[in-house]
Amino acid sequence: MLGMAGEILDNKGGGDVSWSWPPIHPEGRKYGVIAVAISLAFLLILDWGIIGWPLLALSGGVFAFFRDPERVVPQQDDAIVAPADGLISLISQVEPPAELQIDDGSGRPGLPAGPVTRVSIFMSVFDVHINRAPIGGLISRVVYIPGKFMNADLDKASDENERQHILVERADGLAIGFTQIAGLVARRIVPFVKPGDTVAVGQRVGLIRFGSRVDVYLPAGTEPKVLLGQKVIAGETVLAELGGQKLLEGIAQ
Repeated sequence: MLGMAGEILDNKGGGDVSWSWPPIHPEGRKYGVIAVAISLAFLLILDWGIIGWPLLALSGGVFAFFRDPERVVPQQDDAIVAPADGLISLISQVEPPAELQIDDGSGRPGLPAGPVTRVSIFMSVFDVHINRAPIGGLISRVVYIPGKFMNADLDKASDENERQHILVERADGLAIGFTQIAGLVARRIVPFVKPGDTVAVGQRVGLIRFGSRVDVYLPAGTEPKVLLGQKVIAGETVLAELGGQKLLEGIAQ
């Protein structure tokens, strides 16, 4: 079982917080060190500052890309939290992916057939790329599919790009499926979980390197609490609440 320990914070002032630099996820440290080493080789050995200094600046960008800040995760039973940082780029009615519906031989059911609301979160290279569980429960399936690397902002990227489907099932039978999708620059989806693991809501479940997208398939009858064009924060923003939801409208300004 995978756990997620942290301090309890509330809206009455309970808890203790202080600002700190976000840590760098171990997955990214090697890339940052390699970038720094190459930069120093150009600066100190070859004396090519015109190349070395830009590379050193790029090294800082590599470390920043793999930053892994702490998040304060809502604990309401009816809350589905955003699994990724980024922009709400698409909200549409679709059939869940076949890989999340079909019988996979595990004895655990997949998502039911029928149209549901899909919420797509686009992550630019400037967003945090650690993905988190939208609900707590059992990881009942993880399905990796190789594919293309077209712009992740396109609707057809859900069906044609490299992607990984994850299904999380709560003890009460509620199941949420979501899909990590590689983009133009992203070439690698890194899972932190496997089928049979138990995760808490908001727990880290994987990352996608260098620009990508995450699709979330809400249960039938559940509408999103976010708007097209809204920025969301993984593990913190409530993407939806179970049950019906009236139409929400916003003004871009």
